[in-house]
Amino acid sequence: MIHLGCASWSLSRQYVDEFPLPGSHLQRYAARLCAVEINSSFYRPHLPATYARWACSVPAYFRFAVKLPRFITHELRLDGCEFALDVFLGQCQQLGDRLGCLLVQLPPSLAHDDSRDRRFFELLRQRHVGPVAVEPRHASWQAAQSMLIDLRIAQVAASPSRFAADGQPAGWPGLVYWRLHGEPRIYHSEYSQQYLQPLAERLQLSQAAGATTWCIFDNTASGAALGNALALERYLR
Repeated sequence: MIHLGCASWSLSRQYVDEFPLPGSHLQRYAARLCAVEINSSFYRPHLPATYARWACSVPAYFRFAVKLPRFITHELRLDGCEFALDVFLGQCQQLGDRLGCLLVQLPPSLAHDDSRDRRFFELLRQRHVGPVAVEPRHASWQAAQSMLIDLRIAQVAASPSRFAADGQPAGWPGLVYWRLHGEPRIYHSEYSQQYLQPLAERLQLSQAAGATTWCIFDNTASGAALGNALALERYLR
């Protein structure tokens, strides 16, 4: 299965009729799309019981990606994170087998430091064996590929690209994670048919090669993400 979804399960007005009734927004969303990215965990913690309730609201095949808290990535800047990681994982692991991937989005100012970054991802790997994707936003992370492969960490394919090597999947090839923020207006612009059709082919090739394959639309600010996800779903059929 290609894990296709949005960076939110809010149902924007222009697409709400595409999602069957009854149920909560999450239940309705999960009846059409098979994955979602939880971005709110970046801004605030959620109770373990909340994650458990979300897991019980979706079908067995549905998967959540969960974004690490900004306290870890932007305030601690990956340094001295043991306790914060334990707290976060104790919460989101209540998703059980619906926990599909952890997303580590880094601040644009965070340059790659091999010693610090290896220590952080080793700590994470000691605590979590499942898929992990990192979205660096500093060009120095082009030098991190061997470390990412060693530790089975995928590098996000980001749109729009921030530096030369982040517009395509990189890092550990066993996981491919596309994160599409909207172009040209980030978080707002929708993607065209001319963009989505070749993307569908690339996702299918990744899946056929045996990679766990994700595609998340983060162009949610004007409601475009749902329309793009539904269009891509049709191309994948």
